[in-house]
Amino acid sequence: MKKKNNAYLDIETTGLDPSLCSLTVIGIYFERGNKTSFHQLVGEKITAERLKKVLKGVASLYTYNGARFDLPFIKLKLGVDLKRDCIHKDLMYLCWKRNLYGGLKKVEQTLGIKRKLKDIDGWVAVKLWHQYTKNDDDDALKTLLAYNKEDSVNLAKLRKRIE
Repeated sequence: MKKKNNAYLDIETTGLDPSLCSLTVIGIYFERGNKTSFHQLVGEKITAERLKKVLKGVASLYTYNGARFDLPFIKLKLGVDLKRDCIHKDLMYLCWKRNLYGGLKKVEQTLGIKRKLKDIDGWVAVKLWHQYTKNDDDDALKTLLAYNKEDSVNLAKLRKRIE
C-alpha cells in the first residue's frame, strides 16, 4: 500500500527541556484524500506503540518548529524517530522563505488565520496541564486539548496559504 496521507502534528509539554520535562499531549490532524480526522494522545496514553499506530500510513508529516522542538522531544521521550517513517516538513522554514517570522500564532495573525483560543500559548498550556493533574480540573484539560487541536488544525490552514 502506497502512503499518501498527510498529518499535522503538535505537542504540548511541561517545559522546553525534554531531559527534564514530559510530553502531555500529542495532537495529530489527518488529511486522507478528501477526509479529515483528528487524534490526540494524552498523558499516560502517550507511548511509542500508540504513536506509531496512529501515524501508520502517513506519507508527509507537517509541524511548526518541529525540526527543533516537537520531533527531537518525541525522539528523546519515546525513542521514535518520526523522520525515519515519513517525510517531515517544518512549515516554519517555508514561512521564513516568505518573510513570515515569529511563532505560529504571529504567523497565523499575519495571514488572517483565525483562532478561537486567543489568550493561550505554550506557557498557559503548561499551567493548564498542572491545573488538571494537581486539581483534577477537567475544564483545564478540555481547554488544553482544544488549544492543541486548534494548533494542529491551523497547521493545515497555514500550509495551504504558503505552499
